[in-house]
Amino acid sequence: MIDLTGSTVRHAVYLPPFGPFGEPAVLVDLAVRAEAAGWDGFFLWDHVVADTMPIADPWTTLGAIAHATTRLRFGPMITPPARRRPWVVARHASTVSRLSGGRLILGTGLGSDESGDFSRFGEQTDLLTRSAMFDEGLDVIRAIWSGRRFDHDGAHYQVALAESPPEPHPIPIWVASSTDNPRVVRRAALCDGIFPNPEDHTPTAEEIAETHRALGMAGLEPGRPFDVAVAGNASPAWEEPIKVDLPSLARAGMTWWMESLMHLDPLELSQQIVDAGPPRW
Repeated sequence: MIDLTGSTVRHAVYLPPFGPFGEPAVLVDLAVRAEAAGWDGFFLWDHVVADTMPIADPWTTLGAIAHATTRLRFGPMITPPARRRPWVVARHASTVSRLSGGRLILGTGLGSDESGDFSRFGEQTDLLTRSAMFDEGLDVIRAIWSGRRFDHDGAHYQVALAESPPEPHPIPIWVASSTDNPRVVRRAALCDGIFPNPEDHTPTAEEIAETHRALGMAGLEPGRPFDVAVAGNASPAWEEPIKVDLPSLARAGMTWWMESLMHLDPLELSQQIVDAGPPRW
């Protein structure tokens, strides 16, 4: 076991706001416990449908977490601008960022329709269309934060804004990627981080190294601050064999480890994982 002291990798808790985490007060309590236990971040999925399970809105909950903590970085992981509307995302992010003194990280992505978050409400389900909306939406979000005059007549959004004060704190944008699709990698290279999140496994060190190579080919400047977040399970508090190779992931370029909690587990177990603090390797 290698002590993490001095490591540049940060550690976060990553969980869905439904099931046993569907009550906002439970999520705020977990965030407070995470900060006390030494975690660096706390990130919430963004869904609107969870069938029979209780579910909480991530943005409202993040506002409460901003007020209840002092050090944690946090954010939605991920919120889909194509469903949330980019100007609404921009204002939510601005408000929570200012409330927290600049601790918000905006995780973005296409979103999933697995539970009907799009189709049950007549939202766009075509992935190519949502991808185009995503790119255009990021331009709208950045323009709103900049405070500059913005007149936009795009394929999906029309926006007319007068000049206004810019954001007082930088808000990093991360892009989720379930594959190394070149369009997704190019999008991420223009942002501040990437969240490689394949559906069936935790990314390997080789895959993270390949992601870095793809980002370089997509135009990410060498030496520019850029985060690579990886989700999985590495806490010894699970009392299960740890299969993920954290040191190799760190050497390959991982900058955030996201300890994934699931709604299928008892709340008490998740509390134990959080209270145990970040994994040491």
